[in-house]
Amino acid sequence: MKTTETKGTKRTQRDYTLGFKLSIVELVEKGDFTYKQAQEHYGIQGRSTVLVWLRKHGKLDWSTPTYMTDMPKSKETPAQKIKRLEREIEDLRLKDLVKDEMINIMDEEYGAGLRKKYLSELSRVQKKSSK
Repeated sequence: MKTTETKGTKRTQRDYTLGFKLSIVELVEKGDFTYKQAQEHYGIQGRSTVLVWLRKHGKLDWSTPTYMTDMPKSKETPAQKIKRLEREIEDLRLKDLVKDEMINIMDEEYGAGLRKKYLSELSRVQKKSSK
């Protein structure tokens, strides 16, 4: 009878300190890592080990699963997403300032009264939508 040799090294169970577990949980809850990224980065072998720690030691509610099927999969980290959104907000603010200045110039040079027309139409639309 032939014996087959196992390839690679034999896995052993590791005991992690409570402090280590809590630090991993904190990193995942802050958004620095996903639980899978934390597993890979710190060499945690079990597939659900970090999830068990999150349920046991975490501050978030893990009793009901939330499915992220509607959300697009993004390679952005939370910090990158915040920076991108802050840039977008700044761009929109600048565009708004440019539009306001253009309306002011048109009102001054051509007497178009765009701002008055726009504001009266806006208030009329808001009254209709509030009914």
